[in-house]
Amino acid sequence: MKFKLLLAFSFWMLLMTISCNKDDISFDEPSQLLSFSKDTVFCDTVYHQVRSETYAVKVFNNEDKDVIIPRINLEKGAASLYKINVDGKSGYDFKDVPLRKKDSLYIFVEIAPQADGPEAIAEDRVIFTSPAGQQHVTLFSVVQDAEFFIQTPTNPNVIANHTTWTNNKAKIIYGDLTIDPDIILNIQEGTKVYFHKNSGMKISSGATLNINGTLDKEVVLRGDRNDPYYDTIPKNWNSIKMEANSKLNMNHARLFGGTKGLEMKQTTANISNSFIHTFLDYGIYAVNSTVNAKNLVMNNCGESCIGIFRGGNHTYTHATIANYSNVMGTFKRNGIFATNEWKNENGQTEQGALQQLSILNSIIYSDRDNSISLEQTPGQQFNFFFQNTLMKYSGTSEAGFQFDTSPNVSQCYKNEDPQFVNFSIAHLNLRVKTNSFARGKGNTAVAGTVPTDIVNVSRTTNPTLGAYQ
Repeated sequence: MKFKLLLAFSFWMLLMTISCNKDDISFDEPSQLLSFSKDTVFCDTVYHQVRSETYAVKVFNNEDKDVIIPRINLEKGAASLYKINVDGKSGYDFKDVPLRKKDSLYIFVEIAPQADGPEAIAEDRVIFTSPAGQQHVTLFSVVQDAEFFIQTPTNPNVIANHTTWTNNKAKIIYGDLTIDPDIILNIQEGTKVYFHKNSGMKISSGATLNINGTLDKEVVLRGDRNDPYYDTIPKNWNSIKMEANSKLNMNHARLFGGTKGLEMKQTTANISNSFIHTFLDYGIYAVNSTVNAKNLVMNNCGESCIGIFRGGNHTYTHATIANYSNVMGTFKRNGIFATNEWKNENGQTEQGALQQLSILNSIIYSDRDNSISLEQTPGQQFNFFFQNTLMKYSGTSEAGFQFDTSPNVSQCYKNEDPQFVNFSIAHLNLRVKTNSFARGKGNTAVAGTVPTDIVNVSRTTNPTLGAYQ
């Protein structure tokens, strides 16, 4: 028994000795500067009284000792539009923040702005103060005042009177916004329209959508996520859906980032000096519709930049229709697809005459083998005419027409690299280089019908193919 008591006593003494000899954790003030995962946090554009997503900055202790950072604070203090979270606590001023040797900690940043105008800059700095010196990380965001259009079970989200949107506030659409029959919506120069996820706009029968941008103040229609990452990916919103006998007039607009861009059924659309790009399915999806477009730039659409179904009447003059994509590499990615047929909502196939498809002084190109696909239904009218157009062409079986012998192909060029300045969707500069094959290849008479290019440069002599002179 004595032996057992002695053994137990010895065990507890040993345990206490080990515990007492355990290294104490001591934190010193930094003797070296900290380092950060980024020196500037660019927050997504945010809207009046809407909190942003959360962003993270990683702070690194490069020293071979545990340190305690005397102070981390927002430079503007309690007046800042930003809030930070340090070591699990939210606020704007923190003292004595520990950081183990060769370790890191996260600082989370978010912004809940009180915007004063249509667009402003919210800027602040996270200050790190220690004996090694003062350091900072800049916080930067664009803040916009906004008007919201929100569909709910009790609010159908309808514009029932003639309406004009100006650029004094961004327009944020949640759910579907419907323009009632025979109503006109004017969207004036410089206006920004943002669609939330799974949202869109419906233009009812007889209604008119006028998008009135200018060269210096284009109208932007896009998803409501403004982080640059979302500039290059599709499916951030649905589409602008135009019902039968509705009308679109669009000038100097930029439409991008959804599932379909313009979704038209028996619609008339006049489009000029505009960009339509980065859609999961189609940039223009037209069923038995009439489209007249000039100085149009398109790129990065999964199925086709332009999809023409159940015929219709289409003219594209001085258009640059490219289809290059790293995001949608496995999709068909035509420049133009046209067919007499269309499968309706009930799964039934309908047919219609293609009265005319005219492509004039344009570039239709992609990184696929073929940029145009025509599918004529036997017995149906299918009129097309390509004149002074540079296209990617892989053969009759792919394209659906004879390039070399068809009377419907006049003074066209195939498989000559247009040499775009930068077709990457992140940069989207579809001007052609000075030594491009496309220079001087346009028909002068056709160019005279569109005498200035998309940036208002004259093209009346030696016209270049596409939207840019």
